[in-house]
Amino acid sequence: MSEWQNKAAAFRALHDDGVLVLPNAWDAGSAVAVVRAGAAAVATSSAGVSWSLGRPDGHGVSGADMVEAVRRIAGAVQVPVTADVEGGYEDVAATVRGVVDAGAVGVNLEDPLSGTELRAAAAQADLIRVARAAGGADLWINARTDVYLLGIGEPGGRFDEVVSRGRVYADAGADSFFVPGLLDLEVLAALTAAVPLPVNALAGPGAPGIAELGAAGVRRVSLGAAVSKAVFGLVHRATREVLAEGTYGALADAMDYDAVNGLFDRS
Repeated sequence: MSEWQNKAAAFRALHDDGVLVLPNAWDAGSAVAVVRAGAAAVATSSAGVSWSLGRPDGHGVSGADMVEAVRRIAGAVQVPVTADVEGGYEDVAATVRGVVDAGAVGVNLEDPLSGTELRAAAAQADLIRVARAAGGADLWINARTDVYLLGIGEPGGRFDEVVSRGRVYADAGADSFFVPGLLDLEVLAALTAAVPLPVNALAGPGAPGIAELGAAGVRRVSLGAAVSKAVFGLVHRATREVLAEGTYGALADAMDYDAVNGLFDRS
């Protein structure tokens, strides 16, 4: 098999047992840091990539911009990489072919049309089929719905809507189902029992621990933009402190120079 096929098979196998934890990276350096900390795979953060390019999240970059970011990330690490391609940008097929050529063995494909509206489930299923045709049978497709994250529809009807979308996306060829905004363990347990795909949760500060999510049936946990937000928060706090107070307390827990530099030593 090719190197890409080997990585695709390795990434697929990571979903077989336990919970796959994905701390998301946004550039080559953060990807290396994630791997050196022990991650078995790297997921990209579309928000983090956009911010690193000085653009807002939410299709603030082009498909070509994202492909090149994924190329740098995949080129910096030896583990499998899965790419967040938002809604596919200008051309879903071209974007998927691009990130596969860049080295990604998986993609996230989401269903929002805006911050208040989702693409119809049937139309999103068509996009999943396009992505499958473009990426091939070995590409892992993580189909994301933002029903809970965006608060779409009446609260009492959201669970049924998510279950319906999960089944439609599974029929279209998705490999897993990503439901950010849902962290209620009882509801997650009901969801994992109701849909025929491994469920991916989005976690961060205040979320249940990995073991609790796993006990609810969750098979994959992403940190999304949480790590990049923490980094930007540190930059902001350190800058404000040194400008306003002339002190450096926010930098006290930084890795030392040799430790950081050592992350990138390939000798």
